Amino acid sequence: MHFAVSLFPPLALGFFGLGTGYLIYGPQELVGWPKRDERVDRAMGTWGIWLPGFCQFVTGIILFIGLTWFQVFKGAPLYMAALAFSAYGIHWFAIGYNRYRGNDPRPNAGMTVAFFIISVAGLVVFFVSGDWAVGLLFVGLALIYASDFFAAIGRSWGERALGFWHVVTGLWLMYLMLAVAFNFSLGWALPV
Repeated sequence: MHFAVSLFPPLALGFFGLGTGYLIYGPQELVGWPKRDERVDRAMGTWGIWLPGFCQFVTGIILFIGLTWFQVFKGAPLYMAALAFSAYGIHWFAIGYNRYRGNDPRPNAGMTVAFFIISVAGLVVFFVSGDWAVGLLFVGLALIYASDFFAAIGRSWGERALGFWHVVTGLWLMYLMLAVAFNFSLGWALPV
């Protein structure tokens, strides 16, 4: 059985979910708004699970299945996208759940090393393949995980840096989501 190649991988969904999560978490880390308490942590945890977590996980799984089982998506860089969306989505399930439950963030230090490495892998893949817009996203992701390492080990400036990179990268993700949506829906040619 053969399926037609799809020109519409679900990239916008993954970009939107992650960008929304960053724009929710970033202001609190950067400027302390909203002030943390149990209710805010539960709300942020819920958002973390469902927007960046679920949207990216769904995107990654659809990409992997489309690349491997059905071969409806073409383009080797989509493999890196599938890996990243799946891994980042699963990691947001943990981030959101830990925030929801009020768990200790110090174990995140080890996670940040792994996600810094996958971010560097993504920036290499996308810059080498000529996709500078997504390569730039992975630069932002690498800066997020470098900052998150210092936040996890208790450096207050690390949390502020994390918030800054969350907001900047979140805004870039909103651009990528719009570019993909406009390119696919309207036939535009915005850089993605």
